[in-house]
Amino acid sequence: MRYMNHSINWKNKNDEGINNMEMTQADIKIPVNNNIYLDGILSIPKKASRIVLFVHGSGSSRLSVRNQYVANILHKANIATLLFDLLTLSEDEVDAVTREYRFNISLLASRLIAVTDWILQQPITHDCLLGYFGASTGGAAALCAAAKKQDVVKAVVSRGGRPDLAGELLSEVIAPTLLIVGGHDEPVIEMNQNAMLQMHCIKKLEIVPGATHLFEEAGTLDEVAMVAKKWFLNYLK
Repeated sequence: MRYMNHSINWKNKNDEGINNMEMTQADIKIPVNNNIYLDGILSIPKKASRIVLFVHGSGSSRLSVRNQYVANILHKANIATLLFDLLTLSEDEVDAVTREYRFNISLLASRLIAVTDWILQQPITHDCLLGYFGASTGGAAALCAAAKKQDVVKAVVSRGGRPDLAGELLSEVIAPTLLIVGGHDEPVIEMNQNAMLQMHCIKKLEIVPGATHLFEEAGTLDEVAMVAKKWFLNYLK
């Protein structure tokens, strides 16, 4: 489906932190399979030539405070972002009770692939170099999608991710991948270390001292944002 100007409500934002330049932002609905539409927030700094798609974790959404914080840091580096819901409202309501969707990595990855195809069809973003930022189970979905979209996904960052849930597809990821884990998140550190053994791409494990799984400790999310920004600037080129 092609981009339609009248379907997107663009808002201009003057943010002094973004090199004193305008950024356009829009609340959008993204078409995926079977007439399903996913809600998203598309933010594009004026000089953006890169875009990062955020893939949230279990029980979260495009409104994730942590992901929005990281996205704002990327905007200041002229990196566009798309934060979107992996589930529809009705699916999310079911998942809150049954949890049947949040660990369905195949479904989440297929949604991400559909959104990736859509964003690369839009005139305003089709020339952008593309990366993924995944969190928790979204990290697994990002790696699965990267393995299947090797021609377009140029970098992946995972925050507190579950790459182990990507299974055999880990060995097919070719995009440079940064795995960020909190220093006090011991079970997830081990999961990420084991996953790295199966990966053959450029890869790095960044352990943030003093951080737990959600990076709620002072300064730890800043560290996540800074190393993620550096990774995307290095490899989305």
